Amino acid sequence: MIFIAALTAGCATEPTSQADACDWAQPIRPSRADVLTEGTLVQIVVHNETGEVLCGWRP
Repeated sequence: MIFIAALTAGCATEPTSQADACDWAQPIRPSRADVLTEGTLVQIVVHNETGEVLCGWRP
């Protein structure tokens, strides 16, 4: 029983705010010189639109 308690003691985490969850990511802004495939462009748009909704990024 003590062994199990010792293993699970390190599993507690602090709750984070939405702002903290967004600190690791930034909008993707390719330069005009970048050559993008259609798939890459779609992924960038999805990433940036998600950041606008969840993190309050400005376009």
